[in-house]
Formats: sequence, C-alpha cells, structure tokens
Amino acid sequence: MSPAEPNPVPPVSVSSPASAARRRTVIDALRRGAVPESGLDLLATGLDRFEGALDAELESVVSGGAVFKAVRGEYGSGKTFFTRWLGERAKRLGFAVAEIQISETETPLHRLETVYRRLTERLATSSFPPSALRPIVDAWFYTLEEDALASGASEDELTDAVEELLTARLAEVSRHAPSFATALRGYRASLSEGDETTAAAILAWLAGQPHVAAAARRSAGVRGDLDHFGALGFLQGLLTVLRDSGHRGLFVVLDEVETLQRVRSDARDKALNALRQLIDEVHSGRFPGLYLVITGTPAFYDGQQGVQRLAPLAQRLATDFTTDPRFDNPRAVQVRLPGFTQESLVHLGVTIRDLYAAGAVAPDRIRTLANDAYVADLARAVGGALGGKVGVAPRLYLKKLVGDVLDRIDQFDDFDPRQHYKLTMNSSELTDVERNSAAKGAADDVELNVDV
Repeated sequence: MSPAEPNPVPPVSVSSPASAARRRTVIDALRRGAVPESGLDLLATGLDRFEGALDAELESVVSGGAVFKAVRGEYGSGKTFFTRWLGERAKRLGFAVAEIQISETETPLHRLETVYRRLTERLATSSFPPSALRPIVDAWFYTLEEDALASGASEDELTDAVEELLTARLAEVSRHAPSFATALRGYRASLSEGDETTAAAILAWLAGQPHVAAAARRSAGVRGDLDHFGALGFLQGLLTVLRDSGHRGLFVVLDEVETLQRVRSDARDKALNALRQLIDEVHSGRFPGLYLVITGTPAFYDGQQGVQRLAPLAQRLATDFTTDPRFDNPRAVQVRLPGFTQESLVHLGVTIRDLYAAGAVAPDRIRTLANDAYVADLARAVGGALGGKVGVAPRLYLKKLVGDVLDRIDQFDDFDPRQHYKLTMNSSELTDVERNSAAKGAADDVELNVDV
C-alpha cells in the first residue's frame, strides 16, 4: 500500500484570521439562509461565557477522558451554530468531527448501527473533508509501519511486525468487536495485493455500510452487516485508530434529537434507551477521546414525550434551570442557550455587516448605507413580521441582510436600501416555525417598509 502521511496535530489554538476564503464561506451560507459549515468564530457573539468550561472539557478529552453534553434551546436560539462553533474549536485542537442529523427515516437513534454509519460518512478533519475515514485508516497503517521500523523490524519482517502491533493496539476493542480488527487486516491485505475494489468494499463494511458484496466480506473473513451492539465496538475501534494516527479525539454531534417526540411510541422508547446507553458508556470510560453532544428543545428535555418518558435518562440529564440564566453552569451536563434578544440580534447584524464590508467592492458605501441604525431597523422589521418573536428571526434576518441589502449596495452605485428596498417575506421561503410565527402576526405574504 502507498503510505499516507498521518495528520499532524496542530498547535492548541482557537483563533484564525478572517481570510477572504473564510469570509466568503460564511457570507455565502448566510445568503442561502444556512448555518455556515466553518468560520463560525467570525460570527460568535455571546458565547464567551461558555469558552472556558468547554475548552477545559476538550482538553480533558485530549488527556484520555470522555465527555457527554446536552444543549437545549428553542428554535432560532442557535443550537446548530453553537455545536458547529464548538466543533471548529475541537478541530483546531486536532479532533476529528462529525455532525449527524437524527431523523425517523434516515438516522433513527434506536439503530446505533445507522448512527455509526452516518458518523463515518460525515467524518472530517482539519485536512480532509467528509468522509475522512480512508485517509485516517491509511494514516494509521503508516504509523504502525513507522513504529515497527523504529522498534527494529526489517523490511522483510515489516508485515508480521505490523500485524503484532495491530493485534496489541486493538486488543481491548477485539474483546467487544473482533471483526473490526479482522476487517482492517483484510483491507490492508487487499491493498498489498493491488485489489482496490475489494479494499474499498471492505472499508465500506468497516464504515457500517450495508449490502457489501459477499465476496469482499469473505476475503476479509467477516460476515453479515454491522448490528446495533457491534456499532459500539466499532466506535471504540475508530477512537483507537484516530488516536494512533495523530488525532486528539473525536467530536460528535447528534443534532435535532427532539424529533424523537414525533416517532412511534415503541421506536421512541428504544431511542431514549439507546441514548441512555450511550451516556452510560461515555461515563464508564469505554470511549476515551470522545466528546459527544446532543441538541434538543426544552420540550424534549422537559416533556413527557421526550426525556421524562424514561426516568433513568431524565436523572442523567437533570439540570437546574430555575435560577437566573446569568448563573447557568456551563460545566453542567446540560447547557441552555438563551436565544436572541433584539439587542443581540442587532449586534450580530452589525458583526455580519462589518465582515461583509471587509471583503466588499464598496466597503464605505456598505458601512454608510447599512449603518447601525439601518441594521437595527431591519432587525425590528423582520422580528415584527414574525409575530414579534425575535428568537425565531436570526436565520431569515441574516438572509435578508446579506442577500437583499448588502449585496445590492455592493453592486449598484445608486441603490439605497431606505429608498429602494421593502422587506417582503413569502411563505415559501419560511420554515414551518417561521411560517407559524408569521401567521400569528400577519398573512402569509408580509410586506414591511423599513423607511424611517
């Protein structure tokens, strides 16, 4: 096999300059009404209160610990933004990251083999986009070869020496999932024989993909497809491979777990129990190097169709939120995102305006025509169109600010948003939550003039 250079572990740093590429990535995502995949540190406002505790938890994972964290917040409070921001911090510390959307049809939580498959599909590092599984595995074998040579093995002895190291380093994993190591052996053997097709098929099986060709499975000495319980063993094996290939940990997000409230009761009960099992395994020390995060709404954590339906799970996630939010404990197992106020929404808008201006064709016109007062007026208009629910407004507000206002100022010399732009929102561009909020304050089509 051709050796892959292992991922170097970068210095522990969470800051990065606002390059043109990073600005463009962020602005393009906001123009589409999406949360950016990267560059979140450029937008982070109000998250400094979490930084110390979360960075300490990431460092504990680097040292061989494991962390489970639950994030709660209403729609629009920034749960996806928060987890991607934290994931970026983890990636800069040398973690691999994966974000998984929980859904009844695509990724049901009660089928951990499917969750594991989505994890490997979404696996990314600072050097490789999803799926980074193959370069990670190749880097691991390269490390084993280097370690074998460093211990005195000759080129003729290399194959046997690597096999000994593989067996030793996956000994604990093999107690629970012996087929993980078996598949890795089959993958390496296929590559050494120049059989790329079989190697790719074996790696797909190792990633939890179903319907892998029987011939490939036979050549690797494995059978069937990955099941619910085998998935936990494979996760343990993946953590070992990541650590030995130069990564400091694995950061995993299970997003939108509140969708469990809408599934059949039997599937919901299985999913809640699977979540309880995951939490217990994390806390037992089985997954050193794992930082696992879930996100959900308050109704999911507090309601009878969610966490409260399973008493042992409710006990594990219990956190006191009856006190002033200013004194919320960011070290707790569950953290609360308070959501946006009018003031914080305007502050975010100003941040976006300045970020846009830094790479604009007409930065002075951007800052003059979309000054702080206009940014605040637009925020009030969008919030008003959504029934006064400021917490629901951020996605649409930033989409309108970038796509309808800043882009036009930058491209048209005679465009003045106070004279030439009226805020119009059609129901087709709204999410269900935004549409419901708009319906309470107005009709489906809302037209507001932000002239003052």
